[in-house]
This record gives sequence, structure tokens and C-alpha cells, in this order.
Amino acid sequence: MQAEAPAIMLSDAAELVRRAAALIFDVDGTLAETEELHRQAFNHAFAHHGLDWQWDRAVYKDLLRVTGGKERNRAHHERLRIAAPLSDVDIAELHRIKTAHYAELVQTGCCPLRPGVTDLLVAAKARRQRLAIATTTSHGNIDALLSRALGKRWAADFDAIVAGDDVRLKKPAPDVYVEILARLKLDASDCVAIEDSANGLIAASWANIPVLITRSMFFRDDDFSQARVVLDDLSGLG
Repeated sequence: MQAEAPAIMLSDAAELVRRAAALIFDVDGTLAETEELHRQAFNHAFAHHGLDWQWDRAVYKDLLRVTGGKERNRAHHERLRIAAPLSDVDIAELHRIKTAHYAELVQTGCCPLRPGVTDLLVAAKARRQRLAIATTTSHGNIDALLSRALGKRWAADFDAIVAGDDVRLKKPAPDVYVEILARLKLDASDCVAIEDSANGLIAASWANIPVLITRSMFFRDDDFSQARVVLDDLSGLG
């Protein structure tokens, strides 16, 4: 029976996806394994700004529980307890440098979309399903990734795009999903959220949206017991 479980789960996921009026995608870790590039970009920004911070993968994995790049910088500095808090200007400058370097890294082509993502987007468009993005990352980061992966006119295929700075509270708060539903003018039950983390699962669930999880590198061990379906990637859903 164990050998049949993946096929059963994929069938459930495919049915869940096909029945939805709209598919709502998270970005980092869901559309592409971007978090390692973000980590490298943060370290670049720290060095450029004269800080002796260095986030290895273990430190970064822990800090990912804090959603939002600016919030992550502030949280790390507060944990150090060695100096006065960084000013809002310093935080903003760190984030600017980090975002610019992240875009440079993405442009090298080293971060393709995850397996199954492109096929699912094409199939959803053919089925006349609506597409949306609900993420805690910035519009600049979204554009850097998807312009490279889908072309400069990628945004025309999405009916709504809500990023972290568009709402008051970031995931695990449901704000991005509540705003997406308002823009789409759809009920939560008509949509499917595609996420990769516990924070994303909680955010979508609080908005009453069914969640499909695609496990990613940094969040594979999160608790996904409340998700409708959990897959290793989105292959076979197109």
C-alpha cells in the first residue's frame, strides 16, 4: 500500500487544483528555490554595509521563521544585544543592497522555477483559471525572479499580486490572502493556495483557503498536518 500513497496524493492534488477557480501562489520556496540566493544576498549586504554578520544555512533557517527581509535584519540585530538598534534608515539601506544583489544573482539563471511550475501555469491558463500571487517578499524580488523565468510580460498572466509591503501584517497573519480574495472577488473555498512553509499554511488557513504544500529546501520539516495535500513538487498537476 505504501507504494500507492504518492499516486493517491497526486490524484487528490490534481483534483483539488482542477476544481479551483483561482490558484494563489507563494513565491520563495514555492515557485523557485530562492532562499539560498536570498541568504547569499543578505551576507553581501552585511559586508557592503560594514557589518560582521554572516548567516550560515542553520542561522538563516532559524531566521526564516521571521517573515520579511527588513524584519529579519531587525530580529537578528536584537538577538545579538551588543549595540543600539539599527535605525530605520540602516534597515532600509541593507534591504536595498540585498534586493539589488539578489536580482543580480537571479539574472545569472542559477534559479529556475521548480519542477512542474511552468506546466501548471500553462495548464491553468488553458483552463481559464485565474492566477494570483500572495507573498511576504517584495515586488522587486518577484519581478526579478519571474522576469527571468517567464519573460518581461509575466505579470499580465496574473489577476492579482499582493506582496509583503502591501499589507499591515505579513505571514503567518492572513492579510495577504484576505487582500487577494478581495481583489479576485472570490470566496476562499473557490481558491487553492500553493505554499511551502508552515507560516504560509497558517496564513492561508486563517483566510479559510485550502492549501497545497510543495516541500522546499528550508521548510521540509515544518508541520503540514493541516494542509489538504503535501507534495515534494508540482510535477504532474498541469
